[in-house]
Amino acid sequence: MKIAVIGCGRIAGRHLDAIRHTEGLEVAAVCDNRKDRWQPLAREHGVPGFNSIGALLKGGELDGAAICTPSGMHAAHGVKLAAAGKHVICEKPIATSVRDADRLINACDDAGVQLMVVKQNRLNPAIKLLKRAVDKGRFGRLYMGNATVRWSRPQSYYDEDRWRGTWEFDGGAFMNQASHYVDMLLWLFGPVESVMAKTATLARDIETEDSGAAIVRFRSGALGVMEVTVLTYPKNMEGSLTVIGEKGTVKVGGFAVNKIEHWQFAEYDDDDKEIDWAATKPPDVYGFGHLGYYAHVAKVLRGEMQADPDGRHGRKSLELIQAIYLSAKEQRQVALPLETH
Repeated sequence: MKIAVIGCGRIAGRHLDAIRHTEGLEVAAVCDNRKDRWQPLAREHGVPGFNSIGALLKGGELDGAAICTPSGMHAAHGVKLAAAGKHVICEKPIATSVRDADRLINACDDAGVQLMVVKQNRLNPAIKLLKRAVDKGRFGRLYMGNATVRWSRPQSYYDEDRWRGTWEFDGGAFMNQASHYVDMLLWLFGPVESVMAKTATLARDIETEDSGAAIVRFRSGALGVMEVTVLTYPKNMEGSLTVIGEKGTVKVGGFAVNKIEHWQFAEYDDDDKEIDWAATKPPDVYGFGHLGYYAHVAKVLRGEMQADPDGRHGRKSLELIQAIYLSAKEQRQVALPLETH
């Protein structure tokens, strides 16, 4: 299966390397509206490069494409691919509004193509152990979940590309940096009943928030707390998930949910032997999950399994983020699901 990569920014290299090293997949092409970005990658991977999706679809041979463009463009670019009968692999978030997400989901449904959303942190060994413990019922009743993202993004990060930190194309710390963590809380705890949030732009010259906090009530009755900032001095400090339940407490920490810092349950399970093995030392916050993710993509495209997460799962985390923004703006509790019509 021939997979192109659209958008040649900072995450594109991870996708290209993972596609190249996945059996059954090959890099078909790269695409970006800036030649200085696509040309080095095209040369490195020995594939053609294109300046637009229209040119790619006309001149490239591909079965699908990974969308790594600014978040606000994901839906429009995915719709174009779907209309051409190409499978869509979408970086997080699936879109920057629920309406756009629905447009993309419907386009892929109508075209009969796969829509897969990149949530590679679900594949971290420590997170897989945590999810397995939840699914086995080791926690008993879930009481509280905490997601903490204490990262650093200097002003120079936003100045590199004008779309960063804008409402139209990016969103803020919740939409961008915390998107994976919102997804994982939902994955572990299930649907949300309501949320209350505060956001602030304290130190960065951007439209969106550089810091925020949210309190979530899940439909199960459990509570969730999310704390997010890109102002941590002087570098990324922590990206963690904590689950507290009736019969167990676990914290997966590190700077990108890459090691188990606390693991205690009322009853023994053989998984307890694996907590040290599950620790990894990724060079950055992206972790090592892209290679495992593309192994999943290959199986989906061969018809061996369903996409997980698919577009509808991606929509759920986006809806919660949009509810967080609405709560912060209107200074009130917001119930889910949101009214989108």
